[in-house]
Order: sequence, then C-alpha cells, then structure tokens
Amino acid sequence: MTDAAMPPDPVTSTATGPEESEHSLQLALVTGMSGAGRSTAARALEDMGWFVIDNMPPSLLRSAVDLARRTPDVYRVGVVVDARGGSFFSELSEAVRRLPQEGVDLRTVFLEAADEALVRRFESSRRPHPLQGGQRILDGLAAERTLLSDLRAEADLVIDTTNLNVHELRRRIEESFPEELPPTLMCTVMSFGFKYGVPVDADMVADARFLPNPYWDEQLRPLTGQDARVSADVLNRPGAQDFIETYDRLVRIVSSGYLREGKRYVTVAVGCTGGKHRSVALAEALARRLETDGVPVRTFHRDLGRE
Repeated sequence: MTDAAMPPDPVTSTATGPEESEHSLQLALVTGMSGAGRSTAARALEDMGWFVIDNMPPSLLRSAVDLARRTPDVYRVGVVVDARGGSFFSELSEAVRRLPQEGVDLRTVFLEAADEALVRRFESSRRPHPLQGGQRILDGLAAERTLLSDLRAEADLVIDTTNLNVHELRRRIEESFPEELPPTLMCTVMSFGFKYGVPVDADMVADARFLPNPYWDEQLRPLTGQDARVSADVLNRPGAQDFIETYDRLVRIVSSGYLREGKRYVTVAVGCTGGKHRSVALAEALARRLETDGVPVRTFHRDLGRE
C-alpha cells in the first residue's frame, strides 16, 4: 500500500478547526523601559504558573496567541516585549486593541523608572542600552521612551521601579495577578512625599498638605502615619474625613468606566511633604474605606523610611 493510500493517522487526524478547539486565554503583556525590571516581572509570572515567552518579536504576538488558545492546559500566557521590536511596534499596538475584542483577556503592564536609576543599572551591569548605538545611554533611553509612548498610554498597569528592589517588584506583580481575576477595579493607594517627586504611575494625585504637619510636634515627629497617635492626630483634623470620603467616592465613580474601557487597575497617590505622617495616615484610612465598600485594594508607602 502506498503512502497516499494509507489511512489517516488516528492521532494527527483528530485536530479540529480553530472555532471548535480554541479556549479562553489570559494574556499578560509585559513591556516598558530597558532596565526597569521586565525580566524580574517575567520570572514572577513564571513562578505563579504562567507560560512566559521572553523577548518575543511583536509581529509574532498574534501567532503565539492563536497557538496558545489551541494548546490544552495553557490558559495563562505572559509575553515580554522590548524596544528591539522596533518597526514592528505598530503591529503590536494594533494587536493590543483587537485582541480583547476577540475574547482574549489582555492586561498590559508597563515598567518604567527615572533616567538616573536606569543609567545606574546599565552602568552597574556594564551593558549598553539596546537603542543607544554609538551614543550615550541617555540617548538610547530617550529613543526608547518615544518608541513606547503609545503602549504606556494604553497600559492597564504602570509600575515605577525607581525605588523598588527585585523583591518589592515581584510582590507588585504577584498582587496584580491573583489566581482569580477580580470582578471589580483593583486599587493601589500609595503614600509619597512631594519632596521626592510625584509618582509617575499615579492615576490620581491627592495633596494632603492642607492638614497640619505632625512633624512639628516633637512627640509625634519620630513616629509615622502607621502609629495610632499620629493617625488619630491626622484623621481628627478638620477636612480629613471629607478628604477620605471624597476620594472613596471618586474611585467608585470611575470604576465602572475604567472597567468598561478595559482598565482594571487604578493608583491613588496621597502626598504630603516627606511621605511619613499625613499621607501615610490618610492612605491607610482611605484603603480601609475602599475595602469596606468592596474594592480590592492594596497599600504601598513609597517614601516611608527615607527620612
């Protein structure tokens, strides 16, 4: 019997069409500045059971998604894309817009950091920036920010790693990708000090400097906003409770719109002068209020301990 006359192999002939075999898929697209921690984020996802593809050319994203949706037991895929994709980024932006319309649960994470921090990381690793060519590292960073600007604008979650170590970044990733996808908006309430700069990954910035500063009380100065005495001093001041209620209401107002637009994360940054007293106490109180209202929330004190 010739090969042409042989009956079809029972294993290879059982494949069905894409319409019959495709299953649901969670896709985490990790991108951002070189040196900002993409590899750390990828390892965190992999340790959580995600199938991770690192440094994948943007033009292959759709093929990878189609293959994953037809592969048994592959339901969560992480894809890391960097600036070396170059001219293919227009295809990536189009895929990011279209995949959710095709039933893919896509979440985009953009990692960034201040130029000074990125330069230090490149210098310590003694590696050139992939886009610097024969120029300075700063020139490569500038070109990369321009190339990635559209992706950053469309990202679900922006994480500034300037002041994060690898362990803190892993925790941010782990908290952002729980086992079960939350049905509501996930909120991060961050305290910070204005003298250290406004967080670049904040969706809303709240200024707590209208309240008296516990720093000028010698008994409260060495304490932080997590101490009960400082918290009581801050929260009992005129306007403090109105502040908390206003931002609690604001998060709940925007939540349905954010979810409708495909955004699942919101970061509310509460700032005071040094990020030690007022902002910490208000951030903790706002997080408690949001939790009471059923909003999944985490608290992050960016500058606590820097003074």
